[in-house]
Amino acid sequence: MDKKSLKYDRQREEMVHRQIESRGITDPNVLLAMRTVQRHLFVSEALMDQAYGDHPLPIGEQQTISQPYIVAEMTQALVLNKDDRVLEIGTGSGYQAAILAEIAFRVYTVERLYPIFVKARKLFDELRYYNVVTKYSDGTSGWSDESPFDAIMVTAGSPEIPQVLVNQLAIGGRMIIPVGDQYTQELVKIFKDEQGIHKSNLGGCRFVKLVGEYGWREL
Repeated sequence: MDKKSLKYDRQREEMVHRQIESRGITDPNVLLAMRTVQRHLFVSEALMDQAYGDHPLPIGEQQTISQPYIVAEMTQALVLNKDDRVLEIGTGSGYQAAILAEIAFRVYTVERLYPIFVKARKLFDELRYYNVVTKYSDGTSGWSDESPFDAIMVTAGSPEIPQVLVNQLAIGGRMIIPVGDQYTQELVKIFKDEQGIHKSNLGGCRFVKLVGEYGWREL
């Protein structure tokens, strides 16, 4: 292993220890995934040395790769099992999908920005994430042909919870979605059972806008 790879391995371990474990993330599958996925490969070469910092980073097209802790928090909140089928709305860099793919059986991820979609798909293939299925489309509509899903993660801020996504959630399914205005949101967890949906608030967050038919209409 070369020096650069060793450096990133050390940074990744430090990220998990200082930013994630110390803030209460305890799911062993999530911690292992965060230790395994090479976050620096999901950003531009110019930003690789910042990849393991405690902050989001730009990935182009006015989009970002989320802060590592937020990725871990949202993943833990889904309480994933190894046989789960997960829908992700907003592929972005592909990092969150890779984390999900380390834990779940299959990840279906939808991206509306074509340059980002192409780049993420290429990276999934290079890293052999063959259990990640990608789609270039308006993510706010979900992926009805593959529903229902055991879990749904929305990685952009929505003005409200799209009912079309709730409809694609299996009984016993969980969904995580940032809900609020264009600047700040609350991270909402939804659990669906025979009686309906149950919501809980996981705290404040800030994401780029969820743009689409069932999200924000304008850029």
